[in-house]
Amino acid sequence: GAEGSTLMSYFSKNQIQALKPKVTFSTLKDLQCPVLQSNELQGKPDESCSTEELFEWLGAVLNQVSLDNKSSSFLSTYCCPQPNTMVEKAFLCTITGFIIPEKIIQLLEQLCCYFVEPKLAYWLTLTVHGFADSPVSWRENEHGFHKGGENLYNFVIFRNLDYWLQMAVGTNDDCPP
Repeated sequence: GAEGSTLMSYFSKNQIQALKPKVTFSTLKDLQCPVLQSNELQGKPDESCSTEELFEWLGAVLNQVSLDNKSSSFLSTYCCPQPNTMVEKAFLCTITGFIIPEKIIQLLEQLCCYFVEPKLAYWLTLTVHGFADSPVSWRENEHGFHKGGENLYNFVIFRNLDYWLQMAVGTNDDCPP
């Protein structure tokens, strides 16, 4: 209606434009991956890794940290938690931009469809990381973006369609209900 045309003229007059999310794809070769069991959140020695170990490993992979445990800068080293398995190829898709919740649900549903036909993968993940200054708030507390702004969640979906939901918020934020 008339409001829409007024709004559009405001955007065009002020040189504001809509941006599409940036999508990048990469293949990670010979990647050590933690062994996970959907019914073992705490992990079991010599059988499976815990949710915390996976979350830490996933952060290292997403930030392209070397997993070879060799010290080159002498700041720190990291290696994949035990037990682990070598994966010949892992596919990483990163979408950067503002994505509405409906699109995230759509992505999650598409990922679940991945297991309809027999696949070699035992699990896959979908991580959603909010902007540090996004207006995220749980309960009655203001989002503490001045202290770090962490707000993310991660789905780990297993072949049998069980899943883990991991959530992280800043130190000044309450956990989601």
